[in-house]
Amino acid sequence: MDHNRIRLRSCSFDPLDLKLIIKLGFCFLIFFFFVSVVESSIHEYNNEPFTPQLNSFFFHGGSEGLYASKFLDDRTETIKTNPDDQQQQQQEQQKPPINGKSFVRFESVTFRRTKEATERQNPMQQKTGLIEAILFEVKDRDRIGGSFVGSDALCCTPELAKDGNCKVGEVIIHRQENGEWPKRIQTFFEGQEEEAKMTPLSVEVDSTGMYYLYFMYCDPQLKGTVINGRTVWRNPEGYLPGKMGPLMTFYGFMSLAYLVLGLLWFLQFVRFWKDILQLHYYITIVIALGMCEMAFWYFEYANFNSTGARPMGITMWAVTFSAVKKTVSRLLLLVVSMGFGVVKPTLGGITSKVLLLGLVYFLASEALELVENLGNINDFSGKAKLFLVLPVALLDACFILWIFSSLSKTLEKLQMRRSMAKLELYRKFTNSLAVSVLLSVAWIGYELYFNATDPLSELWRRAWIIPAFWSVLAYLLLLVICVLWAPSQNPTRYAYSEETGDDLEEEGISLTGSVDAAVKTERKELVFGIGGEDLEEDKRE
Repeated sequence: MDHNRIRLRSCSFDPLDLKLIIKLGFCFLIFFFFVSVVESSIHEYNNEPFTPQLNSFFFHGGSEGLYASKFLDDRTETIKTNPDDQQQQQQEQQKPPINGKSFVRFESVTFRRTKEATERQNPMQQKTGLIEAILFEVKDRDRIGGSFVGSDALCCTPELAKDGNCKVGEVIIHRQENGEWPKRIQTFFEGQEEEAKMTPLSVEVDSTGMYYLYFMYCDPQLKGTVINGRTVWRNPEGYLPGKMGPLMTFYGFMSLAYLVLGLLWFLQFVRFWKDILQLHYYITIVIALGMCEMAFWYFEYANFNSTGARPMGITMWAVTFSAVKKTVSRLLLLVVSMGFGVVKPTLGGITSKVLLLGLVYFLASEALELVENLGNINDFSGKAKLFLVLPVALLDACFILWIFSSLSKTLEKLQMRRSMAKLELYRKFTNSLAVSVLLSVAWIGYELYFNATDPLSELWRRAWIIPAFWSVLAYLLLLVICVLWAPSQNPTRYAYSEETGDDLEEEGISLTGSVDAAVKTERKELVFGIGGEDLEEDKRE
């Protein structure tokens, strides 16, 4: 095929698109500067109320997967009751933790009861209200409450106290002989004081598991009490929760994978720079976004792990790069499926629809990522999660339907034009997409099964695989596109050709054949005609 007959379209950029991007960037900068603070990994409590449950009131203080300390230190779990030593103890608790330690630390935890509850108390009485912090491993959950004596009560009743199983007014805890778990930490209100401060302390974790913390009280007169303060949860390697720890290593490996892919693509890009198509620039952008996304997530997790706080700058960039990369990747799949640069030079009138779908997806994905990553590590409510996850899921379904619908039309056009090389290329691309969709559906089913069968996060050490799968799948799809549409010396095998392309080339071949046949026929008739006239003249003579 003559390369001069193929006219490749040069890169162009619509000024309207540039204005839209500038406006979006301006809005993002405004949002960036108005978001004031990013919460740390520490569990924060700000006037949180207690919830009634059976004959008790409780507040969920947090739950995390914790690995056992690499070595034990008797100084870690200490409770100083002397008020004069509390300031010294707080200074001791604020010192940097020792590497290899795993613990839960209570810092500035206070309880405030209502004025009505305070006025009912005797000012001369020392202990006028009890609130307990219960820390336990999830496998020991049956040791909380009276199930071991056949009772549904969580708090000890006079009937249960007669058997010596518990004390009236306390949460029922059944420990093994010489056992220290579950942990019980008590805080008392004094006289008519409205506020009770919990003594700062650290509880070391000596066994790997999923740990839960509940603040509970049994006295109905304390109804309306709220809790303030925070607790710090730390693993031996840092502040990352146990189920998030492996993701830091995963993002490090993915950063290297994108770097290798980027280097190979750049070498191929430079080698055949004269034959570069507009589609190649879009692929380059997606590779760069993926590399930045993984790098930002790695550094964000590394800082999170070392300081216990999530810096706004790195987290915002990581979240934004993630949303932009997801959006651009889906748009790339869509325009490739439509035959952009292969069957058609532009998207025509549907360009605005494609951009609108991409913009809506970016906003929905950005909102979901912000809520999941900017804030406390406690899971947000199921309703809020459904409200944010559902739009993203619906938009993903729209992308999938549009992509396969466009692929069907593109394959039909290529088959009609008998462009066998391009047809084979798109068949491979279609098969790859079909496999990825099947894997996605299977993985979604596994994820639903995983969450349904593990409501208490007992399988927390495997939880990191679920988000990691989607990053690997996106990388593999990008790798397939890079292989199929790699720069080469013969870009015409998938480049769009205007007017003089595949259709006209096939017509030209048939037209040339017809002209050649006509010329040959005329020559034959001319030769035989001349020969016939000469023979007739010879016969006459």
